[in-house]
Order: sequence, then structure tokens, then C-alpha cells
Amino acid sequence: MSASRVAAWIIGAAVCGAWLASAAGVTRQATAVRSAPRPADAVQFDVLAADVQAQAGRLRQQLANAPAPPETVRNPFRFAPRPERRRVAAANLAAPPATEPPVPDVREPVLELIGIAETKKENGLVRTAMITGGYGELMMVTAGQRILGRYDIEAVGPDAVELKDVETGARRRLIFR
Repeated sequence: MSASRVAAWIIGAAVCGAWLASAAGVTRQATAVRSAPRPADAVQFDVLAADVQAQAGRLRQQLANAPAPPETVRNPFRFAPRPERRRVAAANLAAPPATEPPVPDVREPVLELIGIAETKKENGLVRTAMITGGYGELMMVTAGQRILGRYDIEAVGPDAVELKDVETGARRRLIFR
């Protein structure tokens, strides 16, 4: 055994011995015998008990007069009854008039020309148009390109862009403001 281990055992034994010695020196005190309540205290307890009984009676009376909760109207485990269908004779059924299907409203997308840039190349001046789409997208295009799968860029001028609708062949012009 090492010296530190021997010292730990000695200190532990000393602490246990001191604890046992302190417990042996403590004497048990006798509990005081409770004496019968004085007559004044008994009267106070009777008054208090009578008051509690009176309040309990009033509470029972108020609960008896309380409105009953409404009956449940909805049963989540039962479906509503289905309405009965009236049978119509086949002769009364006339074929609905033939109508043309509605023509879908084809709206042109919102396009705005926000700028034009020019670059000098060996074959001449090349203009690049900056166009914003309806969804906040920026398109940088030159002549001959297609945007949105719908418009061909015909020409880019110094202050305008010519667009051609591929489906209808209509021309659209965007002007720089």
C-alpha cells in the first residue's frame, strides 16, 4: 500500500469516528404532550366549521341552478345523410346545346427594355439588349436569339428592340425609356 492510500484510510476512519461520537452525545427530547384545547379555541373552531358548512351549502345550491351544457350537435363518427336524388325521365333530358370551348386568354408576358450596350467587333457594331421579364429575370440578348421560347429578336436598335412572336407572327417593339 502506498502512503497516500494509508493516509486516506486514516482520515476516513477519523471522520467516521467523529460522526459516531457526535451522534452518541445527542439525547432525545421528550415531545410535549398536547393539552386539550382551551374553551375559547373550541368556540373559534366551531364558528369556523359552521361558516365552511354554510358556504358549501350555498355552492351546492348554485351548482344545482347552473345551466346544463348544450347537447352536442355534431357527431364526428357519423356521416350526414345523403340527399335523395330525384329520378328524371330520359325523355325530359334534352341534350345540352353544343358550345364552343372557350378560347384560352393568351396574355403577352410583361417585358421591359432597361438598357442597350454596344460592342465594337471586327465585323461591325454589336448591340446587346437588356430585357427584364415578368418574374424579375434579366435577359441579355442580341439579334437572332430567342427568348422565353416565344419571341425571336429581329433587331436591336440604339433605343428599341424588335421582337417577333413565333406562334402568331406578330411583331412587338420594346422602347428604351
